[in-house]
Amino acid sequence: MDSPKPAPVLRLERLERAYTQGNRRIDVLKGASADFFPGEAVALLGPSGAGKSTLLHVAGLLERPDRGAVFINGVNCVTLSDKEQTRIRRMEVGFVYQFHHLLPEFSALENVVLPQLILGLTRRQAETRAKELLASLGLEERWDHRPSQLSGGEQQRVAIARALANGPKVLLADEPTGNLDPPTAERVFEQLLKLVRQSGVAAVIATHNLDLAARMARTLRLADGLLVEEEVVVAIATIARG
Repeated sequence: MDSPKPAPVLRLERLERAYTQGNRRIDVLKGASADFFPGEAVALLGPSGAGKSTLLHVAGLLERPDRGAVFINGVNCVTLSDKEQTRIRRMEVGFVYQFHHLLPEFSALENVVLPQLILGLTRRQAETRAKELLASLGLEERWDHRPSQLSGGEQQRVAIARALANGPKVLLADEPTGNLDPPTAERVFEQLLKLVRQSGVAAVIATHNLDLAARMARTLRLADGLLVEEEVVVAIATIARG
């Protein structure tokens, strides 16, 4: 007998989001819905301008939808105050972007420690957690280096460690390897997937790379403002690899 599927960590229900440019209304999300479960990485595909970043911002409580709901651990966060949304975002959501956005004046270790201090951990607790994460990403000998002293791949791995530092339930990544050369992107992506499985976080990863998308648990395409699950990407990526 199959074991029951766990409850979704993140649930998006009928999300709508539109913007106004001059006299023109642009409907970006038109009822997007999806569930995301612990320990799975889900690829988010779609052409530039389809609204992938908007979807991630709404899912991560950085932006309010015009309509719809965002449930994190069963709580509809759209109905919460800005203060409550900020609290949940700090505790439950991690972000990784195409560009690392590390604080240049701080070391790799300090960049991972800071969000934990903001959450209220002691310095000792934060450093212990930061060192564990950086070591799991192969950076145990680099944590006293500032971003300018790290390679692009190392900087992005620090950014991943920072995103996971507070033990979030949801990880949202917007083209996390898009600024890296293919071999480096491969290494960073493999380490990211390993951490997703180990930590049990529900990860939504926007990418244009079909090969990477094919190695995730599921693939969703954002098309005409809706999320559609597709399986064809696996076959396409397999053919592309030869």
